[in-house]
Amino acid sequence: MGHWFSRNIVEPGKLPLFLALTSFVLTFAVTRTVTRLIRAGKGPFRNVSSGGLHIHHVVPGVVLTVLGGFGAVASGREGVGAAVFAVLFGVGAGLVLDEFALILHLDDVYWSDDGRKSVEVVVLTAALVLLTLAGFSPLGVDDMSAEERQDRASFLLTLAVNFLFVLVTLVKGKFRMAVLGTLVPFVAIVGAVRLARPGSWWSRHLYARRHRARARSRIRAYRHDKRWTRVRRRAQDLIGGFQERVPGRGSAPPPR
Repeated sequence: MGHWFSRNIVEPGKLPLFLALTSFVLTFAVTRTVTRLIRAGKGPFRNVSSGGLHIHHVVPGVVLTVLGGFGAVASGREGVGAAVFAVLFGVGAGLVLDEFALILHLDDVYWSDDGRKSVEVVVLTAALVLLTLAGFSPLGVDDMSAEERQDRASFLLTLAVNFLFVLVTLVKGKFRMAVLGTLVPFVAIVGAVRLARPGSWWSRHLYARRHRARARSRIRAYRHDKRWTRVRRRAQDLIGGFQERVPGRGSAPPPR
């Protein structure tokens, strides 16, 4: 059945990636559900502690990611071993990235505004892996014909040009567009051509004396954030459960 599935549902050689993505998404969904229940004081779930030390789920996540990663490298791309290690890696990555904000800030910011970064990174990771499964290749290589791929000069030129667009987009402060641009070159081109975001390297160094460009970039960033921040926060609230009411919260006096 696994052989039939890999031949008819997933392209040959991509079954481990599909299993890793599936286990990654399911692990994140289950983990968020459990943590939301713990936060609300519902169900049998409780925080895991040892000697008064709260053990975050990023800890077993790191262990599973290491086991799955090394196991996948050792087992190759086919066989039962590759599938098992792919699932282990997906589960571990789901646990780790669910607490990405904790790693980034070195603080327990899981339910704070900073904790929203974890949800954003998980969604972005899942989207990139899904694009890879769909057949997109990094830096627009999938757009090249077989003849162009055989031509080393054309191949390297395509990689260099698309990488340049991604790099310019990144230094203009558009991280999400730069990451997506590695698989969808059109996104990187748009990000590279449009004005840089305020505070980015490009804005600080190239807009220092261009007052009109700096003002336009601030206005454009303000309009963009006003339009999309609310939508993004609602999606993060829905996925991560940030706005759920917690019993007992709101009545206690603010910390001193």
